[in-house]
Amino acid sequence: MDDIHKCDRRLGPFKSFFWGGFECSSHRRSNRRRLDLLASTGHDQHVLQDYLQLRSIGIVTVRDGLRWHLIERRPGRYDWSSALPMLRAASSSGMQVIWDLCHYGWPDHIDIWSEEFVERFAAFCGASAKIVADSGEASPFYCPVNEISFWSWAGGDKAQMNPSTRGRGGELKRQLVRATIAAIKAIRNVEPRARFITAEPLIHVAPRSLRPKDVTEAKTYRDYQFEATDLIAGLKETDLGGSGDCLDIIGLNYYPHNQWTLDGSTIPLGHHAYIPLHELLLEAHERYGRPLVIAETGAEGSARAAWLHYVCGEVELALAGGAEIWGVCLYPVLDYPGWENDRICKVGLLSALDVSGERLVYDALARELQRQRQIFEPGRLLGSRHG
Repeated sequence: MDDIHKCDRRLGPFKSFFWGGFECSSHRRSNRRRLDLLASTGHDQHVLQDYLQLRSIGIVTVRDGLRWHLIERRPGRYDWSSALPMLRAASSSGMQVIWDLCHYGWPDHIDIWSEEFVERFAAFCGASAKIVADSGEASPFYCPVNEISFWSWAGGDKAQMNPSTRGRGGELKRQLVRATIAAIKAIRNVEPRARFITAEPLIHVAPRSLRPKDVTEAKTYRDYQFEATDLIAGLKETDLGGSGDCLDIIGLNYYPHNQWTLDGSTIPLGHHAYIPLHELLLEAHERYGRPLVIAETGAEGSARAAWLHYVCGEVELALAGGAEIWGVCLYPVLDYPGWENDRICKVGLLSALDVSGERLVYDALARELQRQRQIFEPGRLLGSRHG
């Protein structure tokens, strides 16, 4: 079966086409409160249960996180007690994990603007690769820094999250790119077989009007979505250290709110200004010539199943247009407490834990997932050992 996975154009090196993404944000909000979504969803304590429940539905590949702020509480000293249960659960369940190593959060004792941040992150990533290798993972996958573009905007320009500054988004983006490149090199020194995904928002920004100034302004803003990946690939500003071998699998995060009018409101699906997702995927494919994954996608409430149906139809069109797409990640795969107000956001395939410590399956999304598995994973049985 593993040989089938390797040769299936739609699966690439992944065990399942559909992935589950565990929300693992660990940043500090603008009020300095530290979030830890792996803890607040209970996933850190129920990781094996969560993995086995996803396997029973047919999901055998997930995104999950190693929490740097917990592992390196003291400078240069690593405490793996938060990570080892997750690694053991992945091994015992047969779950394939893409490990996020910096999902907006870092230890308080490191200045993110310093050269030390880059050096210490690289050291942490190298140490993480050693721990993952020791757990028996033969073909590890990593996402070193999640959503550099969003983080640099929200944390560097809008002060909505750490480091809570304004007007420093470009500087933060380049610092995170340096850290990503250093992390990739450190991991490869430990594990040459490691593979990497980016995870950057896929967006469209429409102009306010057809006046040349508005069109140019919207295009400039829209093109910023590619800047972090271009820097990692060494397509610009090569002094940052980027190169083609730093770019592996292109991860694209796409949600219902990812298209908007410049300085205006969200463009809804079906609006004349809305660009079909398959066109955006083909644009990314043509730009980078690398395999793609939809690294995050999902909707809230009753829109969940319909959104997956739309995304999968667009993926089919992109595949027919020549793109190589290896996976679609349901993100977050668990209902979770919101960043700002702890409201339970009902976005998941699985619910928050109930009073008995169990998670309910959201049936409408589960049914749509099984319909799409028949298209993208034909012949694979629900609940079988291989998903």
